[in-house]
Amino acid sequence: MIPVPGFEGRRIAVFGLGRSGLTAARALKAGGALPVLWDDSVSSRMQAGAEGFALEDLTAADWSGFAALVLSPGAPLTHPKPHWTVGKAREAGIEIIGDIELFARALAALPEAERPKVVAITGTNGKSTTTALIGWVLKQAGMTVHVGGNIGIGVLALPAPTPGAVYVIEVSSYQLDLTTSFAPDIAVLTNITPDHLERHGGMDGYVAAKKRIFAHAGLSLVGVDEEWGRHMLADLRGGKRPAVEVTTRVPSPLAGEGRVLVTAGLLQADGQGIDLTKARSLPGRHNAQNAAFAYAAARALDVPHEAAVEGLLTFPGLAHRMEQIGQLGRVKFVNDSKATNSDAARQALSSYERSYWIAGGRAKAGGIDDLEDLFPRVAEAFLIGEAAGPFAARLGDTPHRISGDMAAAVKAAAEAAAATGRDEVVLLSPAAASFDQYPDFEARGEAFRAAVLALGATPAGAS
Repeated sequence: MIPVPGFEGRRIAVFGLGRSGLTAARALKAGGALPVLWDDSVSSRMQAGAEGFALEDLTAADWSGFAALVLSPGAPLTHPKPHWTVGKAREAGIEIIGDIELFARALAALPEAERPKVVAITGTNGKSTTTALIGWVLKQAGMTVHVGGNIGIGVLALPAPTPGAVYVIEVSSYQLDLTTSFAPDIAVLTNITPDHLERHGGMDGYVAAKKRIFAHAGLSLVGVDEEWGRHMLADLRGGKRPAVEVTTRVPSPLAGEGRVLVTAGLLQADGQGIDLTKARSLPGRHNAQNAAFAYAAARALDVPHEAAVEGLLTFPGLAHRMEQIGQLGRVKFVNDSKATNSDAARQALSSYERSYWIAGGRAKAGGIDDLEDLFPRVAEAFLIGEAAGPFAARLGDTPHRISGDMAAAVKAAAEAAAATGRDEVVLLSPAAASFDQYPDFEARGEAFRAAVLALGATPAGAS
């Protein structure tokens, strides 16, 4: 745990007792604060009470006695309308912050010589893989590394700071909205495409939230394959801020010093070319881009070139992100359940010349409209969940069938792929949220895994 100083003896309202909220309360208490907790969920309140925390109905509390509101990132700060606690805090004139801001303040309170390094990663897609990949590369290079935030362990539940350590933190747009002084040594923006627009009041609000990662950063690594990233890089360079562009486009969309280029499986940086086709867990252009961010971050932390390359090539990959599940005859099964929007699914579909595509769930705005150029790569689509009908209509003449549920889709896709007698890929890349059938994308991915193995597939990595 990372104790949070600065609120000693002061009452702090904490709303939302999920992973980040309860962890924040523990860290505040360890730092000497007096957290006062509340959640709409009775079971969450019971868990907090069992740990000895003070519980108080914040709807009826005297907010003039609070020094701050620590808000769960799941509660809206601005849109579609501010959470009721936001109104209470603003009426009382107290600041509204989140767990990433508490983390930033805990580190800032340390003597400079004792502060660890921080690498922070955000983006619409690829941030989890990039976070895990950076952590892996640094660990393989012998550094003390703690990985968490929006991935895995809540940031304040990570081990306490020690000199020379590196925190590799994934941060969401919701978390960034609740920061004011977060100052990572290296800030990474993988990409920006429309997502979570209802929570940010549109694209401008979403971009503004992502941009907060650079507000106090040392070095910025910016993906510039999308227009919004290019604007951010231009702003950083206009302000004379250290920034490196990462791109897969030739020629590069921007001019200037500081560039990492990755194309056709070749990462070009430091005047050298790195063959990423040897990295089995990083297939596709998007994963090559993730590798470029990891390489640039590692080199900025003085990891030698050879060690950084070795880390990239040995990365084992993440579950539910272009994860090879197994093989049945000549058919390979790939789990990309994390692809909860069309842009993420684009990366997966683009990685294969043809695939038997399992898609569907709870559709997001636009559905699969912008994937039409990739429909020729779809040998056949197998559609599940609420979006099955709309996706079928959008696919038109592209071969498809409505399977309904995961088990049926996997069985039908496997049979269709095997019937060709060729090397084929069955790809789960839903291009939709999971909440119609599953609690999260992880559960959806595990359902895919179970269905594949039930067919008798040999698990990936098995001899």
